[in-house]
Amino acid sequence: MNDRMTTPWGDYELARFPEDPRERLRAWDAADTYLLQHLAESDISLTGSVVIVGDRWGALATALSSRRPTQITDSLLAQEATRANLARAGAEESAVRLLTTQDPPPERIDVLIVRVPKSLALLEDQLHRLAPGVHEGTVVVGTGMVKEIHTSTLHLFERILGPTRTSLAEKKARLIFCTPLQGIARKSNPWPYSYELPDGVGVVSGRTVVNHAGVFCADRLDIGTRFFLQHLPRSRGAELIVDLGCGNGVVGTAMALANPEAELLFADESYQAVASAEATYRTNADGVAEFRVADGLAGVPAGSVDLVLNNPPFHSHQATTDTTAWRMFSDARRALRPGGELWVIGNRHLGYHLKLRRLFGNSELVAGDAKFVILRAVKKDVSP
Repeated sequence: MNDRMTTPWGDYELARFPEDPRERLRAWDAADTYLLQHLAESDISLTGSVVIVGDRWGALATALSSRRPTQITDSLLAQEATRANLARAGAEESAVRLLTTQDPPPERIDVLIVRVPKSLALLEDQLHRLAPGVHEGTVVVGTGMVKEIHTSTLHLFERILGPTRTSLAEKKARLIFCTPLQGIARKSNPWPYSYELPDGVGVVSGRTVVNHAGVFCADRLDIGTRFFLQHLPRSRGAELIVDLGCGNGVVGTAMALANPEAELLFADESYQAVASAEATYRTNADGVAEFRVADGLAGVPAGSVDLVLNNPPFHSHQATTDTTAWRMFSDARRALRPGGELWVIGNRHLGYHLKLRRLFGNSELVAGDAKFVILRAVKKDVSP
């Protein structure tokens, strides 16, 4: 959905990535416009090193592109949206320095703008990583919708950077103001975090999982993945197996341990997830594996994959949507060879079996309980 965001510096036509004319979700919200309005009306000097963290679809970076900011994001899709939105605004891509959460942050930060992420752990990790570049003169402003900002959010800013307060709410959005203190006694960054898997989850029982901040259920094994690990397909020989939307990579690692001859591809649009998957795999296996930050299976040749394993997300930030799942299933069908299989786990109420039947012409229930179902779809023909 294309939409125009009105700011004190002009109107900007923005879209999410990938663009879908049927998508009704905007690429910006009241939290973005509230922050931009505050920056324009205050005496904040947007000079020096301006850093924007967690800009969801490039709305903030696009509006502030004349200040040549640095954007730090965990999302490849957010980066691609930023590039596209800068082009729409007539700005050069070089106007914004694009960094990921896995890159070293700028050594000096004069203005720090934080779009509060859904994950408190990711916020904690990023504030720890950014803290060395923050000085007493740094202007720190956060933004988010009221439902995204909690007491724990404010405590993180205060514990890692310095005294913190919030604004009044406006259009269900709120701002965060933090005054950095030098020499603040802060604990060390707890991320990445490792834990040992419980018994009863197949070949990975007792194995170590490594999680970078922001990865789904980064401090424990979630019940859906546990159920999936208990019902994984059998694999033999030199197969190409894809862990699509890999998260911390525990599912793909389990397949690699069960079939050492298999070649694994771990793919996710999150830089934190792919770093976690590689760390988990390297800790437990030593076979042939590739770790790819990607938009689904973009770049994977059609008809080249034997097996795809997928636990698709059904949220995009605060919105519930099946768009990502539909794209993942379509990607899998294109990439699979004839006879190749897609195995999906999802909440029972999401009705993934209907989508699989539309795409593959078939859907088989492998296992289910009161909350989850594991479905198997087979590619029956050679058409993409």
